Amino acid sequence: MKLSQLIKRSLSRIIALPLTTLSLSALAGTPNVGDAAPVFQCKTHENVDFDLNSRKGKWTVLYFYPKADTPGCTKQACAFRDSIEVIRKEGAEVFGISTDNVKAQSDFHKKYSLNFSLLADSEGKISDLYGSRIPLLKISKRWTFIIDPDLKVRSVEKDVDPAQDSKRVADIIAKLKSKI
Repeated sequence: MKLSQLIKRSLSRIIALPLTTLSLSALAGTPNVGDAAPVFQCKTHENVDFDLNSRKGKWTVLYFYPKADTPGCTKQACAFRDSIEVIRKEGAEVFGISTDNVKAQSDFHKKYSLNFSLLADSEGKISDLYGSRIPLLKISKRWTFIIDPDLKVRSVEKDVDPAQDSKRVADIIAKLKSKI
């Protein structure tokens, strides 16, 4: 069989798979610095509607994490909690996103007295939009996006250190703002 025939055959098999079998992040890719931030709607830990479009005119930090109330995710959330005032002084707000449901996010928020919103991506659609979902799993990688007031991606950090992410975010926002 010729290589071109083999490729066509393989592609036809992949295309025939239902989309739920494939990670949409593989199709969409990760937004790069300078790209428009993929917009989305979801529920917060308080079961209130959230729309990224409502953040136009404000700096936004979206940090994706694998699972609420696990050691690394707790360390990261508590670090953001403890550094939130420094980030807010830079004019930004933080939103933590995982594929947990609203109840799990609410319990996590309450247990650690978090002072920023958690977003429920229970179907993994936001993680897919941002390319952070682990293929074939229903959890996200630990990635952080900084979005400017025009809803443009200004920073993409992959595989971040959960204990240091919040401090790094404040520094990056300050540097980005100084260039405007």
